[in-house]
Amino acid sequence: MKTFFSNISQVWSNKWAKLTTYSLLYLLFFIWVGNWWLLIGFAVIYDIYISKIMYRLFWRKHKEIKERNKPYRKSTEWVEAILFATVVATLIRALFFELYVIPTSSMEKSLLVGDYLCVSKVAYGPKIPNTPIAFPFVHHTMPFSQTKKSFSEVIKWPYNRLKGYGNIESGDAIVFNFPAGDTVLLEDQSTTYYDVAKFFVEEYGDRGYEMLNKQFTVISRPVDKRENFIKRLVGLPGDSLQIIDSKLLINGSPFDERAGVQFEYNIFTNGTPISKSAFEKLGVANDDIISNNNVYRIPLTNEMAEKLKTFSNIIAVERSEQRGTSTSIFPNSNKYNWNEDNFGPLWIPKKGATVQLTLENLPLFTRVIDIYEDNKLDVKDGVIYINDQPTTEYTFKMDYYFMMGDNRHNSADSRFWGFVPEDHIVGKASFVWLSLDKDKSFPANIRWNRLFTSIN
Repeated sequence: MKTFFSNISQVWSNKWAKLTTYSLLYLLFFIWVGNWWLLIGFAVIYDIYISKIMYRLFWRKHKEIKERNKPYRKSTEWVEAILFATVVATLIRALFFELYVIPTSSMEKSLLVGDYLCVSKVAYGPKIPNTPIAFPFVHHTMPFSQTKKSFSEVIKWPYNRLKGYGNIESGDAIVFNFPAGDTVLLEDQSTTYYDVAKFFVEEYGDRGYEMLNKQFTVISRPVDKRENFIKRLVGLPGDSLQIIDSKLLINGSPFDERAGVQFEYNIFTNGTPISKSAFEKLGVANDDIISNNNVYRIPLTNEMAEKLKTFSNIIAVERSEQRGTSTSIFPNSNKYNWNEDNFGPLWIPKKGATVQLTLENLPLFTRVIDIYEDNKLDVKDGVIYINDQPTTEYTFKMDYYFMMGDNRHNSADSRFWGFVPEDHIVGKASFVWLSLDKDKSFPANIRWNRLFTSIN
């Protein structure tokens, strides 16, 4: 055994053996990523072990100074360690997994506010950043700033997704870049630009956009720098989706709902209030409780609603349901009288599929054709023009998905802003590694039963 390791050590001491080994490993990485810029890496590996040009020009002098100057050696060791850790962590974050915290209640009760998630990028395959030049470990804005962007668009790469170990499946909890986040109001980033623009147009008519631009700084963001959202995938490319009286149907069949799905309920009491401890046992957050005299308005799962019915002070428990037409619902057109609880039927675009375009169904696909797939779309004298050519059909270049929050009456999802393009998919929510209850103080705020639990 000793002789074996001795032979291995002798072989490994040969510079050509090291060059061959690292070149093969790097070749596998190059094939996986498929970016021609990475060819530079082979030259770097060759120089490190064979030619050593960079060593003679720079690193030898640096090494000599380190040997004779202790303060220089100590400081550069720290710098080298930090740089190495930054590069490794950035590659892991870009290609393998990313951490994400649940900021809102849109996925309750499946995922809770304060859940810290591990999002797998290799589940579906990581996508290469559109803007590779960026400040590490931040998303789109520099630390300690609300307006300074953290990335440069000097180099912009097209959409490219690497091979993953699985496929996107119906029911997955998915993190994605917010499709309507392509345009942002710098002074009010929590509000969707298109909602504000609609208000200004209604308020000021033809001067709406002019007034909007006077009041706000309007900026655009590339796909990979748009806000991250998490929802559940309910509609795959090519599916037909419909919601009837809050019941979700996919291709005419009931969707396989998760146990944590909840809806808004009206709870009527006999005048005796529901205690704080009762809500805590049910798992209702303080922010979710709205009360007016003897009536409570609360999001509940079916199981929670049934438990409330057994309370002695409860007269009735009724699920809320929207009626009529909502102007905030996709596709935001008076041609469609849809709302949150009655929506569709809607066909979800699929790559390579061709749809017949009419003035009636054009609102459903306008953003796909114009924004996501970068075409010039016009309507003149009742005729549809794409890239200045009259047309009656369109073939889709990408797959699209329909996302919904498990908290159905408290979720801004595809019912409001439409389809999620495939190039916006970030990764699959894999497991909860930490969970903190914002209504409690440390250490009681740690939800021990949720730590390292998988996400269904």
